[in-house]
Amino acid sequence: MSSYDSYEPRSKFGLYVFLAFILAALIGVSIFFTQCSGSDDSAASSSGSTQKEVMVNGVEGETSNEIDPFNAESGDSEQSVDDTAPKDTVSPATPEQTLVDAGMGVSELNPETLLKKIGQSLEDSNLEELTLLLGGESLTQSQLKGLQALSEKGDYRLSSVDPFTEIGELEANRRSRWALNLEPKLNKEGAQGDEAEDSSGGEQGTRIYFDLLRDENGKWAVEKLKIPEVASPVATPSSALFSDSLGVTDSFLQAVLAQNFDEAKSFVDSEKVSDAKIAGLCIIFEEARYQLRASKPLRAMFNRELTAGFVAHVQDESGAKAADFGMTLARRAAEQPWLVNEVNLDSLLADYADRVAGGDVHFTPLVKNPAGGDTLILYFGFDEDGLTPRTERQLDIVAGLLKLDPSKKLTLSGHTDALGSDEYNERLSGNRAGSVEKYLLSVGVPPEQIIALAEGEAKPRRPNSTEDGEDNPTGRRANRRTEIYLDF
Repeated sequence: MSSYDSYEPRSKFGLYVFLAFILAALIGVSIFFTQCSGSDDSAASSSGSTQKEVMVNGVEGETSNEIDPFNAESGDSEQSVDDTAPKDTVSPATPEQTLVDAGMGVSELNPETLLKKIGQSLEDSNLEELTLLLGGESLTQSQLKGLQALSEKGDYRLSSVDPFTEIGELEANRRSRWALNLEPKLNKEGAQGDEAEDSSGGEQGTRIYFDLLRDENGKWAVEKLKIPEVASPVATPSSALFSDSLGVTDSFLQAVLAQNFDEAKSFVDSEKVSDAKIAGLCIIFEEARYQLRASKPLRAMFNRELTAGFVAHVQDESGAKAADFGMTLARRAAEQPWLVNEVNLDSLLADYADRVAGGDVHFTPLVKNPAGGDTLILYFGFDEDGLTPRTERQLDIVAGLLKLDPSKKLTLSGHTDALGSDEYNERLSGNRAGSVEKYLLSVGVPPEQIIALAEGEAKPRRPNSTEDGEDNPTGRRANRRTEIYLDF
């Protein structure tokens, strides 16, 4: 037998194992791709559903199985929105809620920009915007209701002539007071409405006052405000709206500008500020036609608990800068009213002399009296004893002082320069005092309130001649006068 005949067939077990391994691998790969395909189909299905939803909501005539939360009628008829769900029943915010929601107010680099926005929101009757501009911290409930009434009425707009007025500083470069000036809107016929009355009883219109606070970034925001119509009574010496030092200072000067001596006096400490000084200030403002400067008319020098000081800036009638003068105020305790206790007119008198008296600083209506206090002076031309319209206006102010209190008296002393004889000058000085007395009597001052004296040339205010004996016209001019000493 050949070797081939003795060959035994080999086992096929290994082959079977190999084939089984290949088959298992093929099955695993098939399952893997099947899962991947299913995932893609699911994503596609999801994407398709999204696209279909978009189309359903975007193409007219399509329907959707999804409920539209903004449309209770959409979707399958068997699905519906809960009828008990809360409806949109939001009502307008009450003033109280508006105040809570307001928070901090808007700030601006320019106070006028802020005030213009506030005025525009009032004009548009937009209470919500107005409250956000002001901020809840600056408002009280009564003020908000006052603004709401003003806004709802809708009769006012920003003044076309003077929409904003700067009152002055409470604290240098940090706290400032402004007024927003409103005027009645025009009706269809172009006339102002009959119902719009100024709270002060004057011109039609109204004012709202704002105290603005400047932050560390230089921006101004409303700190507090005051509406005259809803303002509570304040402890002021007269009719001032504000009882603080700035309010009293401004009220005093406004009374002086209006030539209202009685009201001006109510804001001063009579033991420190004489009636003559108040009258002299009235005369100076009237004759030089001074007005408070538009920008920073009152600047705070200091403002402490019991003392305060301000510089008043004035301008002439053309608006050009003129001069300034200082005032101080004091109060005895925190609950006591502020009163003006000093007025320094040196620089104002110098400017007045330049404008009215040809530069002669001695030719002023107010001088210190050697016996103490202040004296008013009326000047006369050479060899004249008649009054001019200017001196009559001055005497009208003096007459007003005397009429306030019958117990008050004044002394008139007539004077002349050194030219002429003693006898002549005695008579001329008497005539000058007499002309003043006669005018005061003509306007209703009782004769028992007046004492008239003739001083001649005996009491010159300035030298009638120079040191070398030459004539001194400037000095003689200052000596032709009648002095009015208010013995109050």
